[in-house]
Amino acid sequence: MGSSSSSSVDHIPEGQQLLKETGFSAAHLLRLHERFQFLDRDDRGELRSDDLEAVSELALNPIGDRIIAAFFSPGKQAVDFPSFVRVLDHFRPSDMKKSRAAQQEVRSPNRKLRFAFQMYDQDGDGKISRDELLQVLRAMMGLQVMEEQLQSIVERAIQEADLDHDDAISFDEFRKSLEKVNIDHKMSIRFLK
Repeated sequence: MGSSSSSSVDHIPEGQQLLKETGFSAAHLLRLHERFQFLDRDDRGELRSDDLEAVSELALNPIGDRIIAAFFSPGKQAVDFPSFVRVLDHFRPSDMKKSRAAQQEVRSPNRKLRFAFQMYDQDGDGKISRDELLQVLRAMMGLQVMEEQLQSIVERAIQEADLDHDDAISFDEFRKSLEKVNIDHKMSIRFLK
């Protein structure tokens, strides 16, 4: 069955490589490819941000725009199928079938944390500033929380996480502040049912 399943991904761009590189099974890749083709309404072989905005879960997510932006490399306005799968692999639950022992690194907590960190670090300077943290909180909480409360939350978060007192949160500080959080669980989406 293994060879017939894997050969069924031969028509998928980089299908065999994605089987080796990610923890997705051949059946999962086929399903993701179908979803990709469905989202690719103009049959371009790539997705643009407006294609991903059509996903209701992302459209309704307060930080959906940041999640969508994570699919695109700097300067790129489209994502091909292999890149799409590689981003989704960050969100793959660990209880899904693992195809290779090497996949532990692909979905390691550090790699997931780095991905989450980049969602906050919008200017890519390697630090989460007060303003960047405030932007995320505003998006997530909207009008439910007063501006003064948001500012207070940001101040407290910076105080607790900023170990080198540079008024920002580095990746190492971010990682350390989330040591007791099950990042694999928090960053898993069950998109293949």
